[in-house]
Amino acid sequence: MKSMEEMIQAAQKAAETIQTQMNDVQAKLDAIEVTGEAGGGLVKVKCSAKGRVLGVNIDDSLMKLEEKQMVEDLVTAAFNDARGKADRVSEEEMKNIKNGMGLPPGFNLPGMG
Repeated sequence: MKSMEEMIQAAQKAAETIQTQMNDVQAKLDAIEVTGEAGGGLVKVKCSAKGRVLGVNIDDSLMKLEEKQMVEDLVTAAFNDARGKADRVSEEEMKNIKNGMGLPPGFNLPGMG
């Protein structure tokens, strides 16, 4: 049987491992790029899987003053599409981390969903 001190040391080591893995996942998510589209691809928003907007691309055909409101709506829709994709990638990465820890089904760690 392990002593209490050994169990505490093991728990601390496990917590450090989890923290390292979480930091690695956060860095990985910031490097993964997703692109949201709207208007059949006329407007595209590129984001990191953490949700950081990396760029916006608007087709030249939309650059007319009378189309301003539609372009604004399409940029909003493209951003929301990219954000949804980023959320799905992030959830999948977190699920992979939890599965790799051997946690029982339904067990949630703070910050991991």
